[in-house]
Amino acid sequence: MRTTVAAVTLVLWGAAVSAQTTYVPPRTSFGHPDFQGVWQAMNTASWDIQDHGASLGVPAGRGVVEGNEIPYQPWAREKKQQNYANRATLDPDRRCFLSGVPRIMYMPFPFQIVQQEDKVTILHEYNHTLRHIYMNGNPHPDGPIEWWMGDSRGRWDGNTLVVDTVHFTAETWFDKAGNFHSEQLHTVERLTRTSPDHIWYEVTIEDPKVFTRPWKMSMPLYRRVDADAEILEYACYAYLLEETWTNK
Repeated sequence: MRTTVAAVTLVLWGAAVSAQTTYVPPRTSFGHPDFQGVWQAMNTASWDIQDHGASLGVPAGRGVVEGNEIPYQPWAREKKQQNYANRATLDPDRRCFLSGVPRIMYMPFPFQIVQQEDKVTILHEYNHTLRHIYMNGNPHPDGPIEWWMGDSRGRWDGNTLVVDTVHFTAETWFDKAGNFHSEQLHTVERLTRTSPDHIWYEVTIEDPKVFTRPWKMSMPLYRRVDADAEILEYACYAYLLEETWTNK
């Protein structure tokens, strides 16, 4: 199984690299690669970022982790197993917290990218999440600061948008399966247009408190091409509050 998955991953990675080197994306009015539009991940990473079978309420899916292995420290691997055993109540998503980075990028909801010369804004349908990626060259503010979505600073590497994010809270997970991080999480995302309707998304994860080394996830993001594509509303916290009060 793992050998087959690795082979498939290599083929997809090779195809993505080839597309990255050949596709020339359109430009915005201020000359930057144009990523604007409504996009969505079409995978099962929100349930589990590693290979997993189906169960009640969980669709089967291929993992998005490079090599399908997460390099947990021994204590952290044990905690991940505890998280999984108690995921029905411990998953931050069950309490409608903001998803954090990178989980918000592969939640099963669309998001819209809007670009300005000094800022890229991502508006997510899920929980009214709004993420600003500052492109003005300013560094991260001094920390430690614990923010749900961290502090994101971007730059261009050719046609690739590179986003460096720090200053996280430890209160978010990577998925519903209990994969987690600490407040020392540091992510570097790379978004590359590979066709008119696809973005190749990569994120490198670093957290010396939890993992033994950096590791990577990658996946395609798809443009919503339906004529009336737009982000709608999923106000999780409002629905949870309504259910809580209704059941009292």
